[in-house]
Amino acid sequence: MVALVSLGFFTLLACIITYFGYRMYARPGRIYEHLGDAALPALDKAGGDTVGLPVRVLQTIGQAVPGTPEDASIVRRDLIAAGYRSDSAVTIFFGIRVLACAALILVGIALRTYVISNFVLGIVVIVACGFAGWFGPSFVLESLAASRQDRLRKALPDALDLMVVCVEAGLGLDQAMQQVAKELALTHRELCEEFALVNLEIRAGKRRMEALRTLAERTGEAEIRKLVALLVQTDRFGTSIAESLRTHSEFMRTRRRQEAEERAGKVGVKLVFPIFFCILPSMLVVTAGPGILQVVKYLFPLMKGFHAP
Repeated sequence: MVALVSLGFFTLLACIITYFGYRMYARPGRIYEHLGDAALPALDKAGGDTVGLPVRVLQTIGQAVPGTPEDASIVRRDLIAAGYRSDSAVTIFFGIRVLACAALILVGIALRTYVISNFVLGIVVIVACGFAGWFGPSFVLESLAASRQDRLRKALPDALDLMVVCVEAGLGLDQAMQQVAKELALTHRELCEEFALVNLEIRAGKRRMEALRTLAERTGEAEIRKLVALLVQTDRFGTSIAESLRTHSEFMRTRRRQEAEERAGKVGVKLVFPIFFCILPSMLVVTAGPGILQVVKYLFPLMKGFHAP
């Protein structure tokens, strides 16, 4: 029975993945090949209807979840740090959390019914599955935000070098950020999107320093906060922007090299436990195993031959 339930879950998941993969990737790709680039906007509109129903379902479920504005603001901050800026992102996240919780509770009930015979252990498994379904999306979201922040941090030295070139060529800071967002759009997409948002906010009438502080709050990355503080101090005291950016870029590269050396220095200590528990036992079996077998083969019969007087 357990095999049938597992096979059913696997078949259902495979059918869902195949359906959405065909509707969202394979079929639009064929249409792109037949119609060309001119049909891309129309296809984007048509593709919105394909994903509209699941999104609307998640929004409906998420809107029914009770919550406080503080929790919603925290979730929105994490979503923005992970790169999800849509107005409906919070309700969709709550909907995903509810669906994940319900699905894992059903899995826990199935395990309690067909696999686990102990009543108390079955209740514990159901509760644990519910907690995993409720808090699991939050851990995934934090992981996505941390991964995006890491990509932003690694992209900063290259962006700063290009900003130095643009500033020394006579461009202002706003135009330099716009040029960086244009030139590095393929290699460092996340950082270019953030710089483009800063330029849009400045064009909308927000002060440059406020837009930069919003950038630091939006990304949540410590290196970007340092860069924003550097630009604010440079603008306040009237020092050279190019020299400040060059110095900060060199500092970031030096710090990255030092962090790499620090991680390399910790490798020896981290390898102690795998060597002691995984490699050393196998080496002992290979080296001392034949000797132990010979001792067992010849010494034990001799010991049986001795009789106490």
